[in-house]
Amino acid sequence: MKRTPDQTDATILEFDDNYLLAQLVGEHDRYLARIEQGLDVSVVSRGNKMAISGSNSARASAKSVLLDLYERLKKGLDVAEGEVDGAIRMAGNAPAEDGSRGSVSGEDMIVTKRRRITPRSTNQAVYVKSLRTHELVFGLGPAGTGKTYLAVANAVAMLIENKVDRLILARPAVEAGEKLGFLPGDMRDKIDPYLRPLYDALYDMLPAEEVVKRLENGEIEVAALAFMRGRTLSNAAIILDEAQNTTPVQMKMLLTRMGENSRMAVTGDLSQIDLPLGMRSGLHEAVDILKGVKGIDFIHFGEADVVRHPLVTRIVKAYGEHDREKQLALKSRKT
Repeated sequence: MKRTPDQTDATILEFDDNYLLAQLVGEHDRYLARIEQGLDVSVVSRGNKMAISGSNSARASAKSVLLDLYERLKKGLDVAEGEVDGAIRMAGNAPAEDGSRGSVSGEDMIVTKRRRITPRSTNQAVYVKSLRTHELVFGLGPAGTGKTYLAVANAVAMLIENKVDRLILARPAVEAGEKLGFLPGDMRDKIDPYLRPLYDALYDMLPAEEVVKRLENGEIEVAALAFMRGRTLSNAAIILDEAQNTTPVQMKMLLTRMGENSRMAVTGDLSQIDLPLGMRSGLHEAVDILKGVKGIDFIHFGEADVVRHPLVTRIVKAYGEHDREKQLALKSRKT
């Protein structure tokens, strides 16, 4: 791909593969429209060239996004709305000498049998690197930021590559602000509804028959947190999801289950605690106690990292602003 020098009023890009270019712009130029709206630029596509108009910084960001997505296509990776939005979100990163930002590099990519997963925000890229370099990682932030999904993807990749012998996914069985009453069936029937999001992530990354086989032979275990007591989890990738709903005793219990050659990811959203009123969250306590401990990393996600439907981002932002206003009002009343 050739890149002509930037003009004073527009940045011109020239692409060498019209088939990939058609995938880059999307049907009826819908991906270009998302880039224009997200970065406040105007992009005109003619033949194998694009002209980007806007402020200097906006043009640089749009150029970086387009080159990044084009490189993704050249590597045989898909480009859809999620990848376009992710590239826009990553546009603040400083470009490399070749114009790309490396967000789809082999270093950042997580390869599973059904998907090749790349970060869609700067914090996600930092999170993936941390999962690979730290023994214990806390992923903290609102829903939709990819905390659990990326942790499961990384753990599945470790299992496939034989870096660990088993994958253990745990969740506290706490009702999300509602009373469900009596649940029929045996113990597994009762706890499975709480664990369904973890199953969904597994089936997204491995063929269904392989998930079933690995569940049956114990290579993958999905269980309520209470079942972890008294065990030593060696040669395992361990994930604790919805950790904000653990008690301090439960959190300490799980963290001390780690055995030799184990990695653990703990994910949670401290703004959505479903514990009884007045009970302290084990995740909140762990964050306070474990800061600065060697081998442990904390990755904090924010509203800008939400990678679900764009409306979810706006909803999370609105709730965040509401919570901040409430806290300010409480402080003013105290003073």
